[in-house]
Amino acid sequence: MNNFFYRPFRFRDNAAEKKIFVRRTRFALLMVILALLVLWGNLYYLQVLGYDNYHTRSNQNRIKIVPLAPPRGLVYDRNHYILADNRPLFSLEIIPENSKNLRADIEGLNDLLKLDLESEDIDNIIRLSKYRRKFLSTMIAENINEEQVAKFAVNQHRFPCAHIEANLKRHYPLGETMTHALGYVARINTDDLKKLSEDGFAENYAATNDIGKQGIEKYYENLLHGISGYKKVEVDSLGRIQRTLNLVSPKPGRDITLSIDIRLQLRGEQLLRGKRGGLVMMNPKNGEIYAFVSSPSYDPNPFVRGIKNKEYKALLSNPDKPLINRVTQGGYAPASTVKPLLAVMGLEEDLITPHAKFFGAPFFQLPGSTHKFRDWRRWGHGMMDMFRAIEISADTYFYDLAYRAGIDRIHEYMSKFGMGQRSGIDIMEESLGNLPSKAWKKQKYKHDWVPGDTISIGIGQGYWTTTLIQLARAHAILTQNGTNVVPHLLSNAHDPTGSDPEIVIPPRRDKAVQVRDERFFEYAREGMCRVINGNEGTGRKAFANTKYTACGKSGTAQIVSIKQDAKYNAAALKEEHRDNALFVAFAPKENPEILVAVIAENIGGGSREAAPIVRAMMDDYFKYQSEPTPTEQEIDDYVKEMKQSFAEETQEVRQ
Repeated sequence: MNNFFYRPFRFRDNAAEKKIFVRRTRFALLMVILALLVLWGNLYYLQVLGYDNYHTRSNQNRIKIVPLAPPRGLVYDRNHYILADNRPLFSLEIIPENSKNLRADIEGLNDLLKLDLESEDIDNIIRLSKYRRKFLSTMIAENINEEQVAKFAVNQHRFPCAHIEANLKRHYPLGETMTHALGYVARINTDDLKKLSEDGFAENYAATNDIGKQGIEKYYENLLHGISGYKKVEVDSLGRIQRTLNLVSPKPGRDITLSIDIRLQLRGEQLLRGKRGGLVMMNPKNGEIYAFVSSPSYDPNPFVRGIKNKEYKALLSNPDKPLINRVTQGGYAPASTVKPLLAVMGLEEDLITPHAKFFGAPFFQLPGSTHKFRDWRRWGHGMMDMFRAIEISADTYFYDLAYRAGIDRIHEYMSKFGMGQRSGIDIMEESLGNLPSKAWKKQKYKHDWVPGDTISIGIGQGYWTTTLIQLARAHAILTQNGTNVVPHLLSNAHDPTGSDPEIVIPPRRDKAVQVRDERFFEYAREGMCRVINGNEGTGRKAFANTKYTACGKSGTAQIVSIKQDAKYNAAALKEEHRDNALFVAFAPKENPEILVAVIAENIGGGSREAAPIVRAMMDDYFKYQSEPTPTEQEIDDYVKEMKQSFAEETQEVRQ
């Protein structure tokens, strides 16, 4: 019982407990002080040491730099008629940085707005976005209509990463007119961005969606594009612009004026409508090009807004090949148009003299050979000198000249006339043609050059191909006594703001063909004058009763060879196997100021088919030269009339 109620009495050690309490209090205080020191240290780092860094990062979240695209320069003809302008339109753009699933967002917008984007198009958009900074917009679709804009506005909450932009877009008001000279702009692709980055121009294209792809638009991209600007804006947490802090306006691209005369251009297109071929009209004294026609052509505007695969495939599969530039890319046998050039070579090399007589037999044979190289006239031409040989285009005269000259000398002299070389025209889409040589044949066919190869070269056939611009340039050299004047389309470029001086393109000249007696050029030109004005000239009918004196040379290029004793029958051949017609002419005879070269494919003889086209072009040129300078209204009325007639012709064909 006593044990049950018994509890031992214990004494409290207050001193020991006090020590423990003090120790714990000190430890807690130390931890608080350490925590405050860490907090103060971080605060000092953020406020002092890291101020610049975090201040910048804060501003980057609050302030955005928005690049501004410069307006593209306009393109005019020599009469100040607009050939390429800019028109406002809406485009749908997306900022990849703001998209959680870029492909899903693009596909959703495609379905919502019925953009008709194929999977390949979407792949290209995504690929392009990877080459841009993620905070920059990437275009999804151009030329969005008002209905699509309204539908997007209603559904924008579903796609906060996308927005509608109002942009100036390139527009070609004359459609397919002179597309091969003007070229076009189209959406910048990954290859373009890579090239811009390599050249150090990527920043200047940060807000630009299009770039010159062909023709003048590509060649003078640096003049037409301008310099981009920017605006510094403050945005909220959702990225919406609250205010503009600073604005640096973009500098517009230069407006450029071409040497093209739209009246002559449309006339050339009218004359070649329904045909495959090309036409170039130029001033041989200064290289200015007045007309540049490749037929058929195509409308470049679909390329600007983003051509659909179906549309592009239709152009590629078109048997008339409208995408080929027949002035600078088409490869054609020059045929007899080169005979005056070969005559200059023969005179310089003492192989011929102007008045020495030659018997023009029905055919030419190499020594020891039975093969007959026939003349175009089956019974031959009889006795002739150099002038008559050019006038009547006697094949046997030039067979003999080519045989005695040999391919090496022909190659040397024709190279001086610019054959087998780029002409220097301000268009990048230019082929070299083919001026054959012994080395070329050995490399191409693994065979040696034989004398028979040279004979056909003497009449511009065989392995020899040239472009129309090369042919025009060669004859321009002939008119200028051996001086080459580089053909060009640009006349001048001026700053629309007036802050920079005008750029004027001076003629580029160099001595291309040196001869010991410049009368050799005169003799060759005299032969060409007899082609049009002589009693036997192959071009006399086409140029009858002109008020000016023209000189020219026809050419009829065979596409397929004919058996030794067979007679050429165009009706029996497929159209693509029929002869090409060529004609080159200049006027007036003394001090030529105009030169026209024409090629019409698979249509027949040059004198019959191509010469009338050249005549019509020259008639219009001299008519305009004799009239007062046209007003803008007169030019506009003429263009409308011509385009209306084109539309009516097209409608008749479709019916």
